[in-house]
This record gives sequence, C-alpha cells and structure tokens, in this order.
Amino acid sequence: MPEILKHRSGAIATLIISNPARMNAMSRDMWLQLAEGIREADADPSVRVVVLRGEGEKSFVSGADISQFEKMRSNADAQAEYERAVNGGYKAPTECSKPVIAAIRGICIGGGLGLAAACDVRICSEDTIFRMPAGRMGLGYGPAGVRRFVAMIGAANTADLFMSARKFGAAEALRIGFVSQVHAPDKLDAAVADYVQMVSENAPLTLAAAKFGIREALADPADRDPERALKMVQACFDSEDYREGRTAFMEKRVPQFKGR
Repeated sequence: MPEILKHRSGAIATLIISNPARMNAMSRDMWLQLAEGIREADADPSVRVVVLRGEGEKSFVSGADISQFEKMRSNADAQAEYERAVNGGYKAPTECSKPVIAAIRGICIGGGLGLAAACDVRICSEDTIFRMPAGRMGLGYGPAGVRRFVAMIGAANTADLFMSARKFGAAEALRIGFVSQVHAPDKLDAAVADYVQMVSENAPLTLAAAKFGIREALADPADRDPERALKMVQACFDSEDYREGRTAFMEKRVPQFKGR
C-alpha cells in the first residue's frame, strides 16, 4: 500500500516514503500524508529533527505515480487539485520550523528531486541517480520550485538540469552544491544518524531562527517578514537555552538545551 510510514527514535522523527512496487513514486494521498506528518513533527516539542527517506535501498522518490495521471491529472480541474497536494508536500519541509534532512539513496527523480530541494540538508549515497525529467514529459514546473533550485545550485546549473533532462550522479550533485555529503551505500545510514544526532543537540530556538532567516533571504521582498525574523533572534537571547549555552561553554561540557 503506498503510504508514508512514521518512525521515532528519541528526538528524531523519520518519515519513510513507501511505495516499493513503484520505486517509491508519490501518489496524491502520499503527498497529503507527507505534509501532515511533517506538520505533526513540527508541532511536537520533543522532536528536534525530521528525516525524510525512501523505503528500501533502490529509491528515495522516483517521481510521481504515473498510474494516477489518467484519473487524477486528466483535465485542468483535476490537475489543480493534484497540484495543491504536491505543492503542500513541497512547502511542508520549508515551512517546518525544525531542520528537515533528506537521506537519499538510489533513484531521486522529478518530484523526488523537488522534494529533496525543499529540505534543508541533503545527504546521499554514491549510487544515487538524480534527474529532472519534466522536459521529457511536457510538464510545467512552478516558479517557486525553480527558485529553490536557482537559490541552491545557481541559474546556470538549474538551466542545464531542466533543459537537458539528463541524469547526473552523486559526485556531480556534490560539486554543484545540491547535496552536502556523499557516502558509500553501506555507510549512509550511520552518516545520517551521526549528522542528525549532532543537529538535534543544538539549540532549537537558534536553529528555528536560522532556518527562518534563510527562508527570508530566498523569499521575494514583498513576502518577507523582518519583524518576525528579528523577534525570533531576540527570543534566542532571552531564552534559558542561551544561558545554558554560555554556562556549558565555560564549564567545558555539552549543553542541555530545552527549546525555551
């Protein structure tokens, strides 16, 4: 059954994209479930980091579930409803106040590439294959999604990937800045676990302010909220965590942050 599975380990919430019969292709309901799962994790104060990954070793997300196209994308109205679900899935990682990490192995194509781009950090295995095949399918790709790619890898690289619709590997993804780390397939899980544990130990208010600041920097000027950004920074300096961080630094110990 195509679905989004949920796993919890301490402060880490993992959402597993599960549609193995179709290489983890995303159905409309999966996009809806993904957005809801991220919102639930964001609302849970005990969650510090959210991880997205595909089920199994063959695919992160292979794109949209094409078997649904005839029924759910057959006309303009149906397409609009489908796009609302997809856009909600893309927006959820960016709107989440907590770090969202994409752990990528195998195929990461189309909607999978767009979803990975919406995450804060991407870590992949050496055998990952990336592709943006919209040009081979006649699909239109929204400006918000294109802007995420341009902000991340630059206009020239974005133009190349969209216009050629070619495949590219982990080494190139690292070179152009799409991913932050590349690991051997058998080392990926451990590397992701180490990284998210490190992130989860940092001050939640600081991470939320930093993430919002990055979002502000990438937003259109008319959509920015500098007052909120400033309040989030001020909240860090007024927090118990700031006092704990200073004390832990002087005492040469690991700080114990509480998110307040």
